[in-house]
Amino acid sequence: MKKTLICTVLLAISLTAGAQAGIKSPYSQYGLGALDDQSQSFSRGMNGVGLALRRPNIANTLNPAAYSAIDSLTMIFDVAMAGQLTNYKEKGKSVNAKGATFEYIVGTFRLRKDVGMTFGVLPYSRIDYSYATSQYLDNTNGTITESYGGSGGLHQAMLGVGWKVVKPLSLGVNVAYLWGRMEKTASSGSTSYINSLTKTYSALVNSYNIKVGAQWEQPISRRDMLTIGATMGIGHKLNANSTCSIVNSNSVTSSKDTTTFVAENAFSVPWEYGVGLGWTHGRKLFVGADMTLQKWGSLDFPDYDALQNDYVMKSGLLKNRYMVNVGADFVPDEMSRTYLKRVHYKIGAGLGNSYYKVNGQDGPKEVSVSAGFGLPLQNGWNTRGNMKPVLNVSAQWARSSATGLITENSFRINIGLTFNERWFAKWKVN
Repeated sequence: MKKTLICTVLLAISLTAGAQAGIKSPYSQYGLGALDDQSQSFSRGMNGVGLALRRPNIANTLNPAAYSAIDSLTMIFDVAMAGQLTNYKEKGKSVNAKGATFEYIVGTFRLRKDVGMTFGVLPYSRIDYSYATSQYLDNTNGTITESYGGSGGLHQAMLGVGWKVVKPLSLGVNVAYLWGRMEKTASSGSTSYINSLTKTYSALVNSYNIKVGAQWEQPISRRDMLTIGATMGIGHKLNANSTCSIVNSNSVTSSKDTTTFVAENAFSVPWEYGVGLGWTHGRKLFVGADMTLQKWGSLDFPDYDALQNDYVMKSGLLKNRYMVNVGADFVPDEMSRTYLKRVHYKIGAGLGNSYYKVNGQDGPKEVSVSAGFGLPLQNGWNTRGNMKPVLNVSAQWARSSATGLITENSFRINIGLTFNERWFAKWKVN
């Protein structure tokens, strides 16, 4: 009962905090917002590597086939928070912003022999920005200010199953309920000769998301294992309408004129493909590499067309997204009595591009590096070994830049706590 209550409270916190985006990025105004890292705390120090990662004591939603590796005696809960400090530069000007978010909650357990199950609540995308620009018109009208702001995003309530079909092959599937509200505004100031114009874009999403995965384990020596992982996300329409409301206000006469447009079935999630390669050396070392492709470029997206005075679906606003991440995890000796030898040391790096265009120009490319620690926490069941709670702390630096656009330099701290409870151990009485 106590464990159930704790899980329920944490889930409620996750659902409530999901609306607090905490990223403060003007680039989150494009598409469905800034896409979230779907990895868990164990992988964050490796820059999110995990498509070929199999461990009995971690939750890994990147590839649902990994659930079949879960230990038969434990119930795993993984919760995480993140804080971010970002510097923005444009045309010689610089400004800083900071934010914090509750990231996710995930639970994993073995359902039966060779079958593992995972459930959780994770973010999909975030919209969080607020900025203004000023433009001098002439001596009569003076300077006019345009303000932009947005909030919201999409979230996932996920349930997944992984099955070891035969000794080297595991298959899995994640099915998620995808929901959220998105709202973006753009407004211009007014003068005695120019009306104020405010555009508000809003949408409510209630849909689903599906990802399938596979992992193949190939022993290459007594202590070395090569794992190949592959995933595919199912692209589909979200069956959500987008509304564009335009309010034309005259400050002199205090009159308002409102026009509303609706783009039906306006949003989609793309087909997504991923492949990963991982090398495991005993219980000491994991080295992995992931490559993913998201086919955003084949999707249309709603946009207001001033020439037609209409809110219409357009192609060419989004583009395919590619990402490559590499990372490593090293622990000197998980069974050592020396604490520092039981700590996991992680490092990673990645390259990628954005999935949207900015005023017809390709969006910024991103380079990132990360490092972290998995700090074992003692408990009464087992003070050593891999069946213990772990505090994962990692830091990531990411730079997003493109010629003529805003440059973002972000420093992100991720803190995740993995509870590893021996719920299914059987007591033996002599």
